[in-house]
Order: sequence, then structure tokens, then C-alpha cells
Amino acid sequence: MSTTTDAITAAALFGPGALLGAAALISQRGAKGDSAAVRRVLAESAAERAARSAAGADMAPPDGGEGAPAPAAEQSARLATVHQFPGARGRRAA
Repeated sequence: MSTTTDAITAAALFGPGALLGAAALISQRGAKGDSAAVRRVLAESAAERAARSAAGADMAPPDGGEGAPAPAAEQSARLATVHQFPGARGRRAA
């Protein structure tokens, strides 16, 4: 193969990856600032919910939807009754 063919092949193989990689890096430029803003808003929302629940307010969401279910009392697990089959006294699994 000639040098020209090698250059064309390299451009065809690595060119799209380089272009997409550059576009991905450019799009991630402001992601850290956005993440900090999102974390700040979520922290404010959590603090507001904690203050509301500490004040004894109802657990209904602010948009008027259905509230959170009340915690159910723990129920003990019921076990099934074991019946012996007739004639199965001496038989055991292998």
C-alpha cells in the first residue's frame, strides 16, 4: 500500500471518532456547574420536606396528589401446614 492509501484509511477510521470525541468534550464543558446547581436545588427541596414533616404537616405532595402510604405494622409470616401422604412414611428423597 502506498502512503496516500494509508492516510486515507486512517482518516476514514479515526476521523469520525475524533470528531465525535471533540463534540462530546465540548458538550460536557458546563456539566459540572449544572450538577452543582441541581444538587443545591435538591438539598433545598430535601430541607423543605424535612421541615414540613417535622412540623407535623400532612404527607401529601405539594401538587395535590396522593400522599405517602402509612407504614404498615409488620405481620408475622404464615407457614403452610404440612400433611403426610398415606404410605409415604419410609420414602425419602435421594
